[in-house]
Amino acid sequence: MTRRTLRRKLLGWLAVYVGLITLAVFSAANYVHEHAEHAVWRSLLNTELDSIIGQMRVDPDYHWQNSDTLHFYASHQPGGVPRSLTQLHPGLHDGALLDGKQAAVMVRDTSDFGRVVLALDITDFGELEHFVTRWALLAGIALLLVTLLMAWVGMTRLVRPLAVLAEDIANLRPERKGQQIVVDKRGSTELEVIAGAVNDYLQRNEHFVERERAFISTASHELRTPIAVITGAAELALEQPGVPERARQQLQRVRTTSTGMEQLIQLLLVLARDPTKLAAMSELVALDQLLPEIAEDHRYLAKGKELELALVELAPCRVLAPLAVVQAAIGNLLRNAIENSDRGVVRVGVSADAVLSIEDPGHGMSPEEVAQVYARMSRGERSPGAGIGLDLIGRLCEHLGWQLRIDSRPEQGTRMTLDMSSSLPGAA
Repeated sequence: MTRRTLRRKLLGWLAVYVGLITLAVFSAANYVHEHAEHAVWRSLLNTELDSIIGQMRVDPDYHWQNSDTLHFYASHQPGGVPRSLTQLHPGLHDGALLDGKQAAVMVRDTSDFGRVVLALDITDFGELEHFVTRWALLAGIALLLVTLLMAWVGMTRLVRPLAVLAEDIANLRPERKGQQIVVDKRGSTELEVIAGAVNDYLQRNEHFVERERAFISTASHELRTPIAVITGAAELALEQPGVPERARQQLQRVRTTSTGMEQLIQLLLVLARDPTKLAAMSELVALDQLLPEIAEDHRYLAKGKELELALVELAPCRVLAPLAVVQAAIGNLLRNAIENSDRGVVRVGVSADAVLSIEDPGHGMSPEEVAQVYARMSRGERSPGAGIGLDLIGRLCEHLGWQLRIDSRPEQGTRMTLDMSSSLPGAA
């Protein structure tokens, strides 16, 4: 639904208001005009009719001489009263037809002379009245149009600074620093208040983001050294001969955990950077060569289960992205597939357009559970039962322009599809 602009709303209300005012003024003027006109005809015709009747009473042989516009009729005179006037009741009749012309007629019944009628031809006056009425209507319409035109110009000048302010706010970009909203010189004090509030929010938000990035970057870098020490010590211990099997399993677990922690730190570092600055740490990664290595590193997770890892499609494909990030993203998805499956085959493949697919024979999820996973990923929350790191992968996809799709059915397994085509060399 398209909302109307503030200018259109104001102009609409103003048009209705001016139209109603014009109609009220015109109606009142017409009412006053009609009553004044009736009063004039009544006074004129009564005065003249009284004079004629007075003369007739004084001089029985008195005969009224009709003029071009004024005619006298009496029932006792030859010709009498015209048939069209005999049906009128006593009093003033404005607009009566007499010989096809409009006339103001005063009808009076007397005891001496019967019905007497004095008619005034008002045809010319009626035409003049219609002429004035037409021009009054045209003047009202012109007044309405001029008012709306002036209001349109005024609203444009009034709303323009607000539109510019809205456009400036829409052009704000989260990756830019030091952004400020500047109010047009023609703007009002209220716009200054709005711009000041927005600028204050931009400044506080920028400080918050900088603190978050600084914390993530500092914490991640500080953790790298002890993680590297732990990983190196575990690998060195595994190379020593005569290590008991139970100890070797624990050392293997330490090495795996530290490797996963290192990948997690790498993900946090990527999320702390601006997407536009990731090109400096990106490199060409051959997915068809990387997938077998990642599958081999995670094959130990399938031990003790009737589960196999199968590489079903390895199309030649390269993406431009940080190697550690690609390893962490694919490794987390593969780990989730293995941990949520008991038996069967986990199929892994990648297409030539950088679309990774991991299909597991696990328990699967209902459409409602899949929707909940998407919702948690969009909010950056942990997804119980969906595996660790899935929330970070969701944020990573949003950060790098990747797309993660989950297709799952209860008791029929899950298919994870990671679309990395936005990182193809030459992609926009």
